[in-house]
Amino acid sequence: MSLLETLSGQPVWFAIIISLAVSIVIAIAGIIPSAFVTAANIVYFGFVWGLFLSIIGEALGAVISFILYRKGLKKLGGNIDSSRTIKVLERLKQTHGMEAFMLVILLRLFPFAPSGLVTLAASYSAMGTWTFTVSSTIGKIPALFIEAYSVHTVLGWETEYQLAATIFAAVAGICYYYWKKRRKRRK
Repeated sequence: MSLLETLSGQPVWFAIIISLAVSIVIAIAGIIPSAFVTAANIVYFGFVWGLFLSIIGEALGAVISFILYRKGLKKLGGNIDSSRTIKVLERLKQTHGMEAFMLVILLRLFPFAPSGLVTLAASYSAMGTWTFTVSSTIGKIPALFIEAYSVHTVLGWETEYQLAATIFAAVAGICYYYWKKRRKRRK
């Protein structure tokens, strides 16, 4: 039995709490795609409310990740040895104000920028939590709208087309992984 079927008999607030909790865990992990939560939200709550809940969940997850990453970086700050790494991190650390605000918005809008890396980089910068919260959420709204619309469209396809799209995405991902690995070995 799937989680969505289990939740169908429960109060709506219970499903909302689970959705938010899963979004936060995904944001903290930093490498898990959130499209699955967006899809579940759209199926369970409908397009508009599912999108709204996805935005809230991703915003909460980003802020909690930002705070946790910042605390972790402060503890690890003295343990970084590479001078090359320190130069890059010091450059990020000096970013603040409007420059940091706009940088986070732009990175959130860029569809291939990993969300966890954007949060990690921002947590090392001099920007405050409130500035990060606002800029991250503003940047996530268009990206989540595109993601939600794509998921909604795919969910409307016949099962055979959904399966074909899934297989194609998996094969493309595997090919990309091996292509990057091979390219890395050549260097």
